[in-house]
Amino acid sequence: MIIEKIAESRFNDSVFESKVFGKNFTDHMLVATYKDGKWSEPKIMPYGPLEFSPAAMAFHYGQAIFEGMKAYKNENEEVFIFRPDKNFERFNLSAKRLSMPEVPAEIFMDGIKTIVDLDRQWVPKNYGTSLYLRPTMFATEEAVSARSSHEYMFVILMAYAPSYYEKPLSVKIADFYSRSAQGGVGFAKCAGNYAASFFPTEEAQKEGYDQVIWTDSIEHKYIEEAGTMNVWVRIGDKLLTAPTSERILNGVTRDSLLNLAKDMGLDVEVRPIEVAEMYEAYKNGQLKEVFGCGTAVVVNSYNAIGFGEERAEIGILPDEESYAVRLKTALRNIQYGLIEDPYGWRIKIEESVTA
Repeated sequence: MIIEKIAESRFNDSVFESKVFGKNFTDHMLVATYKDGKWSEPKIMPYGPLEFSPAAMAFHYGQAIFEGMKAYKNENEEVFIFRPDKNFERFNLSAKRLSMPEVPAEIFMDGIKTIVDLDRQWVPKNYGTSLYLRPTMFATEEAVSARSSHEYMFVILMAYAPSYYEKPLSVKIADFYSRSAQGGVGFAKCAGNYAASFFPTEEAQKEGYDQVIWTDSIEHKYIEEAGTMNVWVRIGDKLLTAPTSERILNGVTRDSLLNLAKDMGLDVEVRPIEVAEMYEAYKNGQLKEVFGCGTAVVVNSYNAIGFGEERAEIGILPDEESYAVRLKTALRNIQYGLIEDPYGWRIKIEESVTA
């Protein structure tokens, strides 16, 4: 791996005072290119603009994928990343679905560890904050031709991540727009999935909501995802989440919470959740909690849900009664190295002479 260090670091402690997610980028980025059927040697270099042709195929045909990961630091200055094997696996699953080349482990996994080590001063220690890692790949071949590109670029960039949301959110259940369809790319982390969600979200915001809870594209009968997150519903003392599918992203945070919830002895079911079931639970006072989870936000509760024209105010439970709070605290404590990690999820980034 080629490493070209920045001449003088741009880091200063004021970075950690920012409230803006994903705008304060670290000193370095990793770049590798794919051409003639093989990957180049990855290079870590100072973060900055890259040059592309306006005919780069990603701009025209949407071959662009990414992952979201985080690095954490404890009070002993130890730096950890969380379940990178799952992100690596999902990244290449997305690549395969979009007819893109898979990225080898020595580029993705070794690259993540090396660049996090190099920029470890950018990893904050404050509980709830982290360094966000964004591996991405996109088509770069200069051609306006509707086919798979023959050339790609893989990049890892990193940015300071304050707490993503600082308040409960309100969500509108989608009854017209769809996030994904059976046989589509809903399970992949590809750019187009997110672009297509922006307009319906803006429409919901005009009605006073923050986000959309997506439903199935055929009948709009079943709950699928919430905004850019997997969604959880607590009816009475039963915790429900939809099964993953071709339409629903297999979230790393979702999978982690499932393990934690079961080990806590919570009553958990992975099954389809009907909108009507959720509404009925609200009407009879049994809808206790609804929350989303994902890498960026970890866990975020919803205090209002739009069922058609009706806005259901469900409130927020006290911390000691909330499954969302219990799960979020347990997950964060593992991520920050505050408690033992019986699952082997936490990967320590060893400090090397490279840094």
